[in-house]
Amino acid sequence: MDKFTTITGIAAPMPLVNIDTDMIIPKQFLKTIQRSGLGKNLFDEMRYTQDGAEIADFVLNREPYRKAEIIVAGDNFGCGSSREHAPWALLDFGIRCVISTSFADIFFNNCFKNGILPIVLPQEAVAVLMEDAQKGGNARMIVDLEAQTVTTSEGQSFGFEVDPFRKHCLLNGLDDIGLTLEKAASIDTFEARAGLLRPWV
Repeated sequence: MDKFTTITGIAAPMPLVNIDTDMIIPKQFLKTIQRSGLGKNLFDEMRYTQDGAEIADFVLNREPYRKAEIIVAGDNFGCGSSREHAPWALLDFGIRCVISTSFADIFFNNCFKNGILPIVLPQEAVAVLMEDAQKGGNARMIVDLEAQTVTTSEGQSFGFEVDPFRKHCLLNGLDDIGLTLEKAASIDTFEARAGLLRPWV
């Protein structure tokens, strides 16, 4: 998992409320267990017509938002089913941070496990960030995980809370496998000792 420290990037405004996981990645794309390749189908039914043509007015089909790394969204982002493909699709598209007033719990947890930072802020702060995101390519937003701040292109800053353990994992690029590998030496020692004490196992 890539480390998350600071992002200075384009933020896509998505003021819709209740954006669910089926909107993020529709069910027909859940057959794969590969984490890569889903970005092209992110928000598929909102991005494309039935014959595969791009819907021109959808935000991620417009410049500069095709290169967005941040989404500023309406309330209750990631509701619906628990599919982990939703953060996979976001990450594969290039999204590393989603900002909203609230998230569905399972989606929120899955984001941290996949290197995406979900930030919860009050409605007043999200409204300011949404307006800043609508300015386009010249409005670069800064998300600083170490300092726990989001800063607009005009320098207005908002602090956010994040669980210290999850912060540690993101800063160091540690998913569940990475956390286990940190204990590799202890695991090897245990296995060696267990082999001596119980050679029949």
